[in-house]
Amino acid sequence: MSKNLISDTTKIFHNPRCSKSRAAMDLLTDKGIEADVVKYLETPPDRETLEQILEMLNMQPRELMRKGEAEYIDNNLSDESLTRDQLIGALVEFPKLLERPIVVSNGKAAIGRPIENIIDIL
Repeated sequence: MSKNLISDTTKIFHNPRCSKSRAAMDLLTDKGIEADVVKYLETPPDRETLEQILEMLNMQPRELMRKGEAEYIDNNLSDESLTRDQLIGALVEFPKLLERPIVVSNGKAAIGRPIENIIDIL
């Protein structure tokens, strides 16, 4: 999936089972935006894509992780000695850890928690 995310299209990293992710899809539809939908659990982002997302969000990998997930706890990802590279590797290996939804548009990215974050980048 390694592509430059900064493009003319809007992308959403989407989990159809997540209510926030569905709300983000509804918001895009209501605004007449046809987004490229990436079902990230089926097609996980690669390291390069995650690096781009992190840069656009101005975040560190751990900030993009769902800390309540079993994969986070079972793999001791709260360990402060883990490197950025190791944490990104965990996100590649366990895409379920990604906060969602992530929308990329106009060279910017936002996590849709709260949903209003997305409006700011459209």
